[in-house]
Amino acid sequence: MSRVDETVSAGRRQLLQAAGLSVAFVWLATPKTALGMVTPHRQAGDAKAAAADGAPAFAPNAFVRIDTSGAIRLVMPMVEMGQAIYTGSCMLLAEELDVDLDQIQVEHAPASDELYGMKLLKGQITGGSTSTRSTFTELREAGAIARTLLVSAAAAKWKVAPADCVVERGVIRHPASGRKLAYGQVAAAANQLPDPGAVKLKSPAEFRLIGKPMARLDSADKVYGVTKFGIDVSVPGMRIATVKACPTFGGKLVKFDDRATRTVPGVIDVIRIDNAVAVVAIHFGAARRGMELLEIEWDRGANATLTTRDLRAGLAASQANGKAIPGREAGTRPAGELIEATYKLPMLAHATMEPLNATVHVTADCCEIWAGTQVPTRVVANAARITGLTVAQVVLHPQYLGGGFGRRLESDYVDQAVMFARLVKYPLKIIWTREEDIGHDIVRPMYHDVISAVVDASGMPVWYGDRICSATVLGRWRPGGMRPNGLDGDAIECVADMPYAIPNMKVEWVRHDMPPGLLVGWWRGVGALHNLFIVESFFDELAHRAKADPVAWRRALLRHNPRATAVLDLAATRMGWGAALPARVGRGVALGEPFGSKVCAMVEVEVTPAGDVRLRRAVVAVDCGIPVNTGSIEAQIQGGLLFGLSAALFNEVTIANGAIEQSNFNDYRMIRMNETPDVEVHIVPSTEAPGGIGEVGTAIAAPALANAIFAATGVRLRELPIRRELLAQKRSKA
Repeated sequence: MSRVDETVSAGRRQLLQAAGLSVAFVWLATPKTALGMVTPHRQAGDAKAAAADGAPAFAPNAFVRIDTSGAIRLVMPMVEMGQAIYTGSCMLLAEELDVDLDQIQVEHAPASDELYGMKLLKGQITGGSTSTRSTFTELREAGAIARTLLVSAAAAKWKVAPADCVVERGVIRHPASGRKLAYGQVAAAANQLPDPGAVKLKSPAEFRLIGKPMARLDSADKVYGVTKFGIDVSVPGMRIATVKACPTFGGKLVKFDDRATRTVPGVIDVIRIDNAVAVVAIHFGAARRGMELLEIEWDRGANATLTTRDLRAGLAASQANGKAIPGREAGTRPAGELIEATYKLPMLAHATMEPLNATVHVTADCCEIWAGTQVPTRVVANAARITGLTVAQVVLHPQYLGGGFGRRLESDYVDQAVMFARLVKYPLKIIWTREEDIGHDIVRPMYHDVISAVVDASGMPVWYGDRICSATVLGRWRPGGMRPNGLDGDAIECVADMPYAIPNMKVEWVRHDMPPGLLVGWWRGVGALHNLFIVESFFDELAHRAKADPVAWRRALLRHNPRATAVLDLAATRMGWGAALPARVGRGVALGEPFGSKVCAMVEVEVTPAGDVRLRRAVVAVDCGIPVNTGSIEAQIQGGLLFGLSAALFNEVTIANGAIEQSNFNDYRMIRMNETPDVEVHIVPSTEAPGGIGEVGTAIAAPALANAIFAATGVRLRELPIRRELLAQKRSKA
């Protein structure tokens, strides 16, 4: 791992200015860009980062801080947005540091790719179910290095061998003499010792914490309302604004009449940028009321007549006639009957519980930002560009996120707040309404796939092909991440690398760019979400066409894959697969390997004669490698599965007159508590390297549901969301 001399921007303004720190933002536009990575060892920037973090007595790396009082802090390189990564990371550190979770305080890391860049995403980025995979070894090593140095300092003081000392709850003991010292008592001395280099980590058999169901560290504060999210930020002199941008993609603001708005008690000002207007007030209610009275004229631009039908037609044309980019090809297509199906998926909004927001204060020599973001260094770099300040003059105070799902991998909402804050002299909090949040989402792409297979005499596939057509997220978000041939690797995830043994394949992708102004972005489950629905639905078709049991049919293709076979068999056993079911009740199965984990989901549904889908039960078996916090894994699988089921049942973004039609949870609805089934989660014990978990349940949900609906009704669904009218039982005429 590389070490760099660039320093970091800490989230404490006075200490930052005193230490003279700066951020070196890395934009991976080309593969040649240098990037420091998260490491448990000392780096050149650690000393200044520690100085800006209160100058703790002991700071052996970018993560661990121990004061003379014995207080232990973990500087978190990832952000917490409900996935319980703060708890899991503390478990990794505590395991090797030989302390308990109640002894560790967590603090948000400052923006720094050099000190907190994730190796899988090549930057300080939280997403893609990569957090545990990126830091499982590094955080444990950070704890082991800290423990080694602290024990060595105590042993030197006592003039004994470090191997003769033991540690429990941060207290070092020398059993032979009965002497003991707390970590805080040797912190300063340990800080003077050289980095020990390679350290021995505990074996899984020695784990005290890892693999156990530990309570989340942040649960109590959230229950009591103590946890501060971005929307809760309050700073002296702050004013609150809500915004409205042109509803059409790429449109601009022409003019507005604010006379009625300014009569609303509490309204302070009305300000504008190129494509949006903000009403500023002393509280949100006044700002929103003022916005309702604002008369706005928009230039709706070239997309003023754009519709979903137009987008679908363009996508279909590219699917049929566009140039395909090879994704993966193996063997050749043998002679035989070609079975083919077309699948279509809609655009989706994120609809996080916490609407987008940011608080910004811009002065002549500083820009302070309070926001929840999955990309802190990108936020800092963009703010510097917008204000004309240096990155050293931009201070980001990271906040807890009230949901991300990929939406806060974008910085547009913070960029907009910075643009508005430049126009005023006070701190400005911008809060998007729910309608603005959905209406200006950076949506999940729509897809148009033609998938096909050649089967042998027994109905087993000997070749499959998938021609995928979609816009690219990666091509906009990180152009340098595209493959040399122009392929967006996310577009073929979980279809080019399936768990099944099929000797021949051809997977290709056709790029179809959306109209200018219509941006597509990451959505929970990313490429795996789309491809698992199509592959697992189509393979279910092949199994039924062969008159085979869907579980047995899949098992026959998994002889080389014992881990995938194990989750399939475990889920089938726990579900009671094969048992007789009432009429219009069915069970569906889906299997996949998203984000480095193995997962099998089974869903049981009842479909009423009117076509309503009732979720009766769900069983998920998952092998995610070494499990860190089994309680969090269960919660993430349950929540992710319900998120995916909700999207499959209800969610779709549609366009009319160049704008998103959906506006709130009345027309972009979520699954409700009374509609939620029991979700059993079964974790396969493993000693393999950890896989991702936060998006696994979401990615596998839709195909299991669709296959269950087919089993109940005989209706094969090749488009989402599910259309109730397709499932209604036909009545004979009287």
